[in-house]
Amino acid sequence: HNSGEGYAFLADEVLALDPGNPTLAARLVQPLGQWRRYDAARQGLMRAQLDRILATPGLSPNTYEMVSKSLAE
Repeated sequence: HNSGEGYAFLADEVLALDPGNPTLAARLVQPLGQWRRYDAARQGLMRAQLDRILATPGLSPNTYEMVSKSLAE
């Protein structure tokens, strides 16, 4: 879907799972971490969700590390 709803859904799930299961939440970040493989429009949508996850207060160290690495690579 061109609206990025799927990426937002995945980010929502990461944020919902992070407090109780940070290992699983961090693993769910992996598909978004492959944002460079996609066209510019999808890259922007995926990066926006990674930025949203990273900006969340109280993010677990596991998820923070995975998102930070995804954006830095």
